[in-house]
Amino acid sequence: MRIYDGSPRQDFEEVFRSIGAFLDQRGMREVLLAEAPDGFIVQALVLSTAGSGGWAESMGQQSKETLTFLDDDIARFMDEAVARRGGAPLPPADAGGHYEKAFRVLGRYMDEQKPRDVFFFEQDGAFVVRLLMASQTGSRHVLAEFTRDDIESMVASGPTLRSAGDTPGSPAPART
Repeated sequence: MRIYDGSPRQDFEEVFRSIGAFLDQRGMREVLLAEAPDGFIVQALVLSTAGSGGWAESMGQQSKETLTFLDDDIARFMDEAVARRGGAPLPPADAGGHYEKAFRVLGRYMDEQKPRDVFFFEQDGAFVVRLLMASQTGSRHVLAEFTRDDIESMVASGPTLRSAGDTPGSPAPART
């Protein structure tokens, strides 16, 4: 991410938490996220209820929406999140919607891995993550899958990790 050029680390935890909060506000679901050179591309399903009042239209229509979040957008989301929390650096454990919490713990996992590039998608609460990792022999992709239960467990253990400084438990990545 360009917003972290020159920084000792990339903060995927905070970046993804901020993107997740935005998606929660929009009521999006079944998310796909890909890192781009200047930000992130996000596709998700969204329910629209705008219509002329017919029975079928009152139930809403589902469509896929594609959003591009540039580095400047992400920096603004992060500033807005801190402002919403009243300047507190971290939200309470139970604060936030589904994607805000899930993306935060996925971001923490990715921060520990230190990837060069990230891609992930979600279906029914489970996530598949693909990370581009540098190695002595070049770059390679590493896959990891997180079930709905894995995500819930990681979210529940988040507060203890913050205070203890421990690393979160995570499933072993599958190599490709």
